[in-house]
Amino acid sequence: MQYKNTIYGRFISRPNRFVAQVEIEGKKETVHVKNTGRCRELLLPGAEVVLEISDNPNRKTKYDLISVYKEDLGWVNIDSQAPNKVVKEWLEKQDFTRIKPEYTYGDSRIDFYMEKGGEKYLMEVKGCTLAIDGIGYFPDAPTERGIKHLRELTKAAGLGYHCYAAFVIQMENIHEVRPNVDTHPEFGLALEEAVAAGV
Repeated sequence: MQYKNTIYGRFISRPNRFVAQVEIEGKKETVHVKNTGRCRELLLPGAEVVLEISDNPNRKTKYDLISVYKEDLGWVNIDSQAPNKVVKEWLEKQDFTRIKPEYTYGDSRIDFYMEKGGEKYLMEVKGCTLAIDGIGYFPDAPTERGIKHLRELTKAAGLGYHCYAAFVIQMENIHEVRPNVDTHPEFGLALEEAVAAGV
């Protein structure tokens, strides 16, 4: 996965979940943030950021904030659409006979449904942008949706589906992801139950 048209800037502030103020080539711009998570430990005033320039002239904002530089981590991709794109590219290189993104299963929309040799697979993808002391953690904010997806996978595993939770680490030099039980203990519990059920 590659971004086509990017530019550097400096982060100023984030008035709400969807937009940020960024200085680009000496000018203050309102930009779209491609991540509704908190990212508080990343989006600090003065931080260097990378933005993708939109090719849609009808958009309210010309730029998407996709990456931020953090001193001890390097570049961190915060584009919440990137993990699914990367996983889709990877799945297409495997030997699945069918891959269906955004698959409705139970009361949820699971990121991927796959088939191979008469077997059925479900995969939920989560992007990891939080790192503490060289270890990645998910989530960076409480996620009821994340728990719901894990519970759907747990049920599906009991019905014979091959179920996976894929954590995509969106930064360099992090090789392990753990549930962030300090921020959301229920997610850690749901993940434990999912693993015990065969996810």
